[in-house]
Amino acid sequence: MAMEATTAYGFLTDATLCIGCKACEVACKQWNQLPADDGPDGPCALTGFSYDNTVDLGATTWRHVAFIERREPGGIAWLMLSDVCKHCVHAGCLDACPTGAIVRTEFDTVVIQDDICNGCGYCVPACPFGVPQIDHADGGSHKCTLCYDRLLGGLMPACAKACPTESIRFGVVDELREAGRERVAALRAEGRSDIHFYGGEELGGTGGIAGLNAMFILNAPPDAFNLPARPRLPRANIRPAALAALAASAGFLIAAAMTFRGES
Repeated sequence: MAMEATTAYGFLTDATLCIGCKACEVACKQWNQLPADDGPDGPCALTGFSYDNTVDLGATTWRHVAFIERREPGGIAWLMLSDVCKHCVHAGCLDACPTGAIVRTEFDTVVIQDDICNGCGYCVPACPFGVPQIDHADGGSHKCTLCYDRLLGGLMPACAKACPTESIRFGVVDELREAGRERVAALRAEGRSDIHFYGGEELGGTGGIAGLNAMFILNAPPDAFNLPARPRLPRANIRPAALAALAASAGFLIAAAMTFRGES
């Protein structure tokens, strides 16, 4: 497909269609030449915590299929979701970067430029989703680029190309958002009250983020997938903290003045 510059592109990942095959993880690692993740018993070994050998997103894991085992009234249930960088409309990592290494591309995606990143790590706590991470092998911060090089060539990201169930859809963000809401409405009409659309203002895009370019259809509440229901940019905390500090200072000055007045 031809990619139009200045058009926002992203992902819609549907947990109700994910079968946990990890084809997206493999395709991401192969295309981006990322190393295998080591478990306790060597490369690609299970961690011992679940049927998962990668545990979470990281500097060398840009797509992560979460395996979540939950006990429900009817027995054990499995939840599976392929997580990825959210490419936020207002990205905390981009705001925090002091070197200009993190940029917004012509496709409205957020990319870390390896040759400019100095490994300061400011982007790590600035992300409400914990996505950018420092690679101790090269000292730089890394995350999903939404396959920027493939987009330049008119190709969809490797993970979406490899997904056998079309759980990962790639396209224009506005179209994906509409498709996601329609899918959620259809599933709820079938009696699926556990279905949520994650990525709009009402869920996932508040707290200064304004929305996500990588959206999700969830079959459980966000916290089941380690996603914050109300993510908040750290900069959104600055004003309340400053006001609290001013109030405390004012209270201190009033108390000091009253004490001085009493003594005199």
